[in-house]
Amino acid sequence: MKKYILLLSIIVTTATCSRLLAQDTLPKFSLKNVGNNRIIISWTNGYQRVKQISIQRSADSLKNYKTILTVPDPMNKENGYADTKATSDHMFYRLFIVLDGAMFIFSNPKRPIIDSLQLTEAERKKMLDPFSIEVNKPEKNIDSALKAAGMDSRNKPNIFVPSMYVYTARDGNIHLNLPDVASKKYSVKFYDENDNFLFEIHNLKEQSLIIDKTNFYHAGWFKFELFVDEKLKEKHKFYLEKEF
Repeated sequence: MKKYILLLSIIVTTATCSRLLAQDTLPKFSLKNVGNNRIIISWTNGYQRVKQISIQRSADSLKNYKTILTVPDPMNKENGYADTKATSDHMFYRLFIVLDGAMFIFSNPKRPIIDSLQLTEAERKKMLDPFSIEVNKPEKNIDSALKAAGMDSRNKPNIFVPSMYVYTARDGNIHLNLPDVASKKYSVKFYDENDNFLFEIHNLKEQSLIIDKTNFYHAGWFKFELFVDEKLKEKHKFYLEKEF
């Protein structure tokens, strides 16, 4: 019986040590992007006396830090926080630590690393190829999105549904998705919002193409005509955000 308890104690101690090793010891800390807009900040406290630990966040590594949380019990051996309100996953984080005797420390700033084990399949695809057709193409079924919002086709609001072939992707550029391009002859004409002709691209030979947004000179709505084998396939429009 004693031998069994000793073995159990060793297992528990080993498991505890493994958890501690997984987190950095103050003033260092661990910072992971686990997907779904969640940044996990965690640490192990090795100090004898800590009066305050505050988590700070900024878009700049050196300045403009704001405290997002002061932990209730800074003396906890293991501590952490899940940040779900960051405006992006490229923010900088640091810890403000107040020790006994009014001494204080700022940890070195760092950005979150991606914990790929926690990501969904869609998030993994976006990380591996952020500009792929599969990641950037618009939703095919707008009715499912309306249903999730408590609406249906009878009370459907005026929603813009982008083209499946020519659309603005997450990188802000215009992406072309051209099926069966090897056996078909594609061309596309672009116009401004007032139907003034801008430019045309002939003999498109790639299924996936990216047209840089700077070719359109300004933000706003633009129109296009997509031709397949010299026949009009689609007339539609897209919107460019004001980012340049």
